[in-house]
Amino acid sequence: MNYFISYLVAVNLITFIFFWNDKRRSKKEAWRISEKTLIGLCLVGGSIGGFLGMRVFHHKTKHFLFAWGIPIILILQIGLGLLFFFKVLN
Repeated sequence: MNYFISYLVAVNLITFIFFWNDKRRSKKEAWRISEKTLIGLCLVGGSIGGFLGMRVFHHKTKHFLFAWGIPIILILQIGLGLLFFFKVLN
């Protein structure tokens, strides 16, 4: 269980940093991080970091895929986590 929590903390921190970095690059009109990468990080467990990155940096908030997709991924991941906790661990 400790490995799983460590993984979630790490992937969410990485996702948050990727959103910050992409926002910074967008202001400088530099090479950007692909949307597939940002969504992929959210899908592998970084949805909290992605959601916070969107809100804190006001980044990708007008893109439909991000504005709706990341909250939906987050809700599904929370639901799966609760299901796992109550069905498997108890």
